[in-house]
Amino acid sequence: MTQRICRLWNLSILTVLFLTAYNIFLAFKLTQHPECPKVSTTPRKHIQRLPTPIVLKNAAPTSENSQSLFDINLGRWDNRLEYKYFDNSFVGTQFINLSKQHRTCIATQSSLEKIHSIIQVANHWDGPISLAGFSSGDEEFNNLLLYVLYLRECFPKIREKVNFHFAFPRGNAPIKIQVNSSLLNRLDCDNPYGLLMQLTKSKTKKKNMRWKNQNVYPQNHLRNLARKNCQSDFVFLTDIDVIPSYGMTQLLDNFFMRDNCGTKLCAFVIPTFELDERVRFPTNKSELLRLADKGLARPFHEKVFIYNQFATNFSRWQETRKDGPEAHVSHPVTNFEFLYEPFYVAKDTVPPHDERFVGYGYTRNTQVYEMFLAGYQFLVLSPIFTIHWGLQLKKSRPPWRESQNTKNMKKFKEFKRELLVKYKTNPTKKQISPDVGFALGESRV
Repeated sequence: MTQRICRLWNLSILTVLFLTAYNIFLAFKLTQHPECPKVSTTPRKHIQRLPTPIVLKNAAPTSENSQSLFDINLGRWDNRLEYKYFDNSFVGTQFINLSKQHRTCIATQSSLEKIHSIIQVANHWDGPISLAGFSSGDEEFNNLLLYVLYLRECFPKIREKVNFHFAFPRGNAPIKIQVNSSLLNRLDCDNPYGLLMQLTKSKTKKKNMRWKNQNVYPQNHLRNLARKNCQSDFVFLTDIDVIPSYGMTQLLDNFFMRDNCGTKLCAFVIPTFELDERVRFPTNKSELLRLADKGLARPFHEKVFIYNQFATNFSRWQETRKDGPEAHVSHPVTNFEFLYEPFYVAKDTVPPHDERFVGYGYTRNTQVYEMFLAGYQFLVLSPIFTIHWGLQLKKSRPPWRESQNTKNMKKFKEFKRELLVKYKTNPTKKQISPDVGFALGESRV
């Protein structure tokens, strides 16, 4: 009797185990059925709107908000047939309206490495922005296009305000344009810098140096491209990593309603400071000066190359610690020097940036110097300002940078002779020493 009970008990246990295993098997088969949706274990991402796939061989990709295509076999050439331009490739949905509403448009330029700074620029600036982007070759151009699409899809202020243009060198033009839309649809909108690192990590230090030697960054070409696509009365010419202070757009609107210099030739200088990356962006001039008192902010390039901004006379600007709420002229620039490179707002009737100067050295300062010879007056505004993140220190200059500067120094001699004829004055009156006529604090962007 006992043995029979034991056999029944063992049989029951085997039956339970069999049924359990069978149920597990059936559950597994059900989850693999083609009509059953699979449960994703990946974190939820933010981009869900782009069609898949986006594969374009001769045209830029589009999104819901932009149907502007461009054929890489078209575009327009610069005056020397060295670079090809594509104007208004991705136009902000509110760019035209903002150009009508506001008196000033930001004109800026960048390569892929620093274009993420446009996020903060667009957050601070309420008006239109014209951005010229540079790249070369298939990989670089495709990555730049992907990142621009990412910015437009993830950041509404960029999608609304920014008008994107592109340029690439004739000698290294992209052949096949293919944006990885599958990757784009999986990207996290909360990590723009992480994506940038992913897109640029393929460049080793050696490869990056070779790239900069072979594909010299055409700063002045890009500045002209961005300037000429602004539609507002005034243009604020900046580098991509120069961030406007809060409320600057409206303050400039109000200022130009009261005073735009009339028939005179004026350029309105916006003081630029370096800011320690450990502190938050100052909300006003008083807070900026308190940071400067603590050594957490200082005039742009003060330690790297003081003549870059010296003529702005920051000491005089800092004397008034509590300005009124409206933008006004703090003081005129009275000690102009050739090496002066202010960030300024002016009508786009100023002389163009000379495109013979490519890469480092003699790019912005030659244009500002020609403005001076043409009779422009430089007026420093307050309480508005701009910020460049990081307290910069003097470092050894890489060989490719010094090489570019040497080439531009030779070109300057020809430029100087042309100014002598054009303005019937002697441009050498402001002495230029070969020892200090180098990169002038400019940075590749």
